[in-house]
This record gives sequence, C-alpha cells and structure tokens, in this order.
Amino acid sequence: MSDDSTLREMAANRGCKLVKSRIRTPDKSGYGKFGLRDAKSGKAVFGLTRDKPSASAEEIETFLRGGATADWRRSLGKTKPHTEPKPAKKRAESKPAPKPPEPKLAIRAARAADAAAIAALITQLGYEVEAADVRSRMKGLSVLVATKGELVGAATTSITKVLHRPKPVGRISMLVVTEQQRGGGIGRALVEAAEDRLRKAGCGLVEVTSNVRRLRAHAFYRRLGYERTSYRFARNLGD
Repeated sequence: MSDDSTLREMAANRGCKLVKSRIRTPDKSGYGKFGLRDAKSGKAVFGLTRDKPSASAEEIETFLRGGATADWRRSLGKTKPHTEPKPAKKRAESKPAPKPPEPKLAIRAARAADAAAIAALITQLGYEVEAADVRSRMKGLSVLVATKGELVGAATTSITKVLHRPKPVGRISMLVVTEQQRGGGIGRALVEAAEDRLRKAGCGLVEVTSNVRRLRAHAFYRRLGYERTSYRFARNLGD
C-alpha cells in the first residue's frame, strides 16, 4: 500500500489533489480515509461523500492507477468529449421544373408551308380538303394565320367592288380556330387583323359569311359588334 506522500504525488501527476480525513481517532468513522479533488477547479473527483473523504488508500491508489482517471478527465473536459454527430441537414426537396412560358400569339400572312396545317383546320369545319388543294387556292386569296407555338387558326378575306356602294366591300369568308384553343381570344385577334387589312385596302364595310347552323359563330360575331343585315341565298351550280 502506498503512503500519503506517494498518493499525493500520484494524484498530482493526474491533475488531482489528495484530501485526507481530519479525524485522528482510529475508532471513529472516517479515520484514515481519503478523497480526490480536481487540482484546478476543486471539484470532487473520487472518494468524497458529502464533501468528506470516504475512500481507503487502496481505493485511491486503484483509482489513480486504473483507467478511471481518463473517464474523470473526460467528464471535466480535459480531453475532447465525445459528441453526437450533428444530424445531417435535410436535403431540400427538389422543386418541379418550372413550366416553360406559354408561346405568344402572333398573326401573320399565310405561307405555302402552312397548307397542311390549314387543311387540318378546315376539316374541323366539316369540309374535306387536301393540303395540295389549299396550297393551290391560297395563290388567289388573302389568308391570315394565327400561331401560338404552332398554327392554331386561320381566316380568309376577299374584296368586292360594287356599284351601289362608294367603297369596296371586304368579306371574311372563313374563320376557324383549332378546337383546343377556342375561347382564348384567337378568333377575335384574327378578326381584328382581317378588319385592319381590309380597312387599309380601302374597304368601307366588312361582311361575314357564316353557315346558318353555326349558332355559336353567330353569337361570337355579335359580341364583336357585327349585326345581321341581310339574308344570303345560295344555289349549287353543279360540276
């Protein structure tokens, strides 16, 4: 067993201060007991009960020689304490890619390359026509098309000189918008472009021809300020 001086030296080497019981009577409780405090902070380290020495010399020596001092130092922060790893930051949820901007509406004169798309539109009016026929007929007509990333509408205009009016009469003889795009202002834009073209050509009046069964088309033209002014009669002359 180590003596007091050996214990003090061992304690000092481990950063501790040896505390010995002040009781000098062998038959009293606490006699010959020891404890350890941290040399710098004075905090109890081992063998102190209610701040009084309570460990034997053998227990103090065992503590100082064993691995318990390492645990004590960690508890006081003399060695870097084990820390739980910080939880990984949650990866930001990927946002869905923004939708590409909707193509802008544009009105322009038709081109020969538009024939197939115009033919497809005309079939939505109930007429069967081939792209080659459309391409051929476009040469003698004024045709406007609406594009919105793709061709979505078309209108044809013509000009007639008449004896009973001082200015030529302009006519919108066909107006069609693809079914998926109807109600979005494309028809109105085509009519306004047609009116502007006819006005610049010297027309004083614009007429619209529309089959009697196309009631929705009639309501559309009325919303644009058109009035029913006459009856239109037709007769098929055969082949």
